[in-house]
Amino acid sequence: MGKIVIAIDGFSGCGKSSTAKEVAKKLGYTYIDSGAMYRAATLHFLNNHTVLSNPKEVSKALDSLKISFHFNPEQQTQETYLNELNVEDEIRTMRVSEYVSEVSKLKEVRLALVAQQQKLGKSKGVVMDGRDIGTVVFPEAELKVFMTADLSIRAARRQKEILEKGDLIDLEKIKHNLVERDRIDSTRTESPLLKAEDAIEIDTSLLEFDDQVEQIVSLAQEKLS
Repeated sequence: MGKIVIAIDGFSGCGKSSTAKEVAKKLGYTYIDSGAMYRAATLHFLNNHTVLSNPKEVSKALDSLKISFHFNPEQQTQETYLNELNVEDEIRTMRVSEYVSEVSKLKEVRLALVAQQQKLGKSKGVVMDGRDIGTVVFPEAELKVFMTADLSIRAARRQKEILEKGDLIDLEKIKHNLVERDRIDSTRTESPLLKAEDAIEIDTSLLEFDDQVEQIVSLAQEKLS
């Protein structure tokens, strides 16, 4: 049976990453976390005190940026590595969340990471989630999904995710962060957050996790048949 590319886009806190991971697992596909790549780049810039308005500093930081993914057999999870160091927990902190949209809108960053993502998906049989997967990274993807959810529900999900990492962040602060990220991502010049014309929209506000996974798996099976 042939394989396809599944592009999952949408707003923060809609469950894109967790859903994409499970869809890939059920289909036997490779999961590529594009959001983790931008978060890792952001952490790299923060650690190197890169001035985002200075093209030379941005270029220098990108030259020393190496992002990879490794499977953890004990946890049965895929973890993000930055320059050979496991940064999976660190890239999920509010410190990174507050800057990731600013870093992601830089043309140089997007060109560098999109090239990596396209290379990873060349052989098909991949599920990738992000904000510009169906419009820029894989415009020819056989299945495109755009996920949405109510802001309060998204914030509560993100708060729970952060709490599981050992931090407690005020819900209003998280809401403000999500609204600001949505604004920046939707209005940036380079690869703005858009719903592809041929994307299928799924509102996850009232959906159980297993239901949203099964919905996308069913759509993929329809494409494959």
